[in-house]
Amino acid sequence: MKGNDSASPVSAKNVCRILLKKGLITKAQVAEIFKKKDTLKKRLEQLQMIRDASGGSSSRVLNPVTIIDIISFLKLDRRDDPTRELDEETIFQALAEEWRINYKKIDPLKLDLKLATTTIPRSFAMKHLVLPIAVQDGWLTVATPNPHNIEVMEDISRVSQLKVKPVVSSKSDIIKLIDEFYGFRRSIAAAEEQFSGPAIDLGNLEQYVKLRKARDLPSDDRHIVNAVEHLFNYAFDQRASDIHIEPKRNTSVVRLRIDGILHSIYELPKSVHGALVSRVKALSGLDMAEKRRPQDGRIKIDRGQGVEAEIRVSTIPTAFGEKGVLRILDPDILIQDVGQLGMTSMDLVRYQQFINLPHGLVLVCGPTGSGKSTTLYSTLRYLSNGENNITTVEDPIEMVYEDFNQIAVQPAVGITFASILRNILRQDPDIIMVGEMRDLETAQNAIQAALTGHLVLSTLHTNDAALAVTRLVDLGLPRFLIHATLTGVLAQRLLRKICTHCCEAFEIGTDELLALGIETQNTGIIELKRGRGCIRCRGTGYLGRIGIFEVLAVTDSIRDLVAQEAGVDMIRQAACTEGMVTLRDNAIKKMLDGETTYQEVIRATWGQI
Repeated sequence: MKGNDSASPVSAKNVCRILLKKGLITKAQVAEIFKKKDTLKKRLEQLQMIRDASGGSSSRVLNPVTIIDIISFLKLDRRDDPTRELDEETIFQALAEEWRINYKKIDPLKLDLKLATTTIPRSFAMKHLVLPIAVQDGWLTVATPNPHNIEVMEDISRVSQLKVKPVVSSKSDIIKLIDEFYGFRRSIAAAEEQFSGPAIDLGNLEQYVKLRKARDLPSDDRHIVNAVEHLFNYAFDQRASDIHIEPKRNTSVVRLRIDGILHSIYELPKSVHGALVSRVKALSGLDMAEKRRPQDGRIKIDRGQGVEAEIRVSTIPTAFGEKGVLRILDPDILIQDVGQLGMTSMDLVRYQQFINLPHGLVLVCGPTGSGKSTTLYSTLRYLSNGENNITTVEDPIEMVYEDFNQIAVQPAVGITFASILRNILRQDPDIIMVGEMRDLETAQNAIQAALTGHLVLSTLHTNDAALAVTRLVDLGLPRFLIHATLTGVLAQRLLRKICTHCCEAFEIGTDELLALGIETQNTGIIELKRGRGCIRCRGTGYLGRIGIFEVLAVTDSIRDLVAQEAGVDMIRQAACTEGMVTLRDNAIKKMLDGETTYQEVIRATWGQI
């Protein structure tokens, strides 16, 4: 961009004029911009050179610093909304509107990797900040922060043999996507050539081996190393909770789970699948030669600036090869303040009452992926005060936290939930967390620990809190022991939150909701909220998740019902009489408060009362 050319649409004079016209800045701010722009330009150029040098990118194209970079760096208050900063995206949106060219916030998950990286070379893309993003009806859509560079558009048109339609995107988005996608594509292409082999591959059903001569064997796996690093960085940027690397008959598919939903992001050549999984196994300390048995491992990653994350790795043999699932464990998400988990004020008080007891059994219930680990870890950190001994037994350890004494289950050397609990009792514990009550022996040892003056926390896979009693009985525990030790049960689910960037209100009849099984205290027409779908939420209308809870305090009356072999319905009814709010009612409350939609209420609490 020739930002110093006054005739250029992206000159300092023209950009400030447009921002003034749109009511985004004041005349005083314009004076401040012109006063500081020369000094800031030199500073930003120095920062860019330092950043590129530290990243080891000697061949990186240095893009000129523009007036838009300078204004973004100043972090000015917006004239139309002083509570918000004038950021780069807002500036480009205003410019695009003035130029009458569409603004495009690119969704990386929907970007065609092959189109973006094979239409033009990386050096050309980075030098001119252009990125092909779509082809339709003979038109190639190219995202760029400078759509007025006619010569570049004509060059792309000649190369692609297509008519070019520019759309405006922010400079930082274009640079980031070029780095990510061209880097990943280059690594995968090089790896495909390096690891190319026979087309016949039936994975674990039948092995087909072609020996290569010594001179043909790869000397290193740097391309796969780079590809895996790109994959990790991309998953962190997209707030993914899981990475799935799935072998198919002819390809390998990479999917990310974001806000509980899986998105396909890459389709890779099958020839690189084995090398990709082997690299992950090497990082997580797994046996790369063992491909017939499931394996579990973990990776600790330094994300820079003192931020760390752990990745739990699981591999399992499938028909077409080993599938790898990597669960990303972010400490900021896994360990939170108990009060921020999403409980109502009354539920929080009830929960804190029974976790602050000196002894007893506390159960956290819900299906896989309902946030039980987050609740347990957050609870343990809440209870950790330097004056108590907290010991956990986990399979596997979700997150290493130095305030706890964490023990991993290792059946191969005789460390099981049941066996280690007997040893833990000789370690003078105050609080014990058992990852899961999955059999009678584990349950018996946990109950014994609760009977002997320890607070025991564990998880059960049940649909609601009242069913926990039935589940314990099914495991084989006598009711008198449940009566003596169980102090509280927490059941939970995760709801997707409405995206705040595209949230809108709408009206719906309570009779329509009632027909869907959602009963509110209102009648007639009520106002709810939903997400229209935008780039930030990938068109889903949801961004992030929040918990809903059902807190059952085991009072004397509940204990009596347990001893009398009362059914689940009677226990649930008694708990509700004493103030328990069900999962469904808490979900409906979040719907009425505008935090989630009625569709999420139905999805997450299907079959609940």
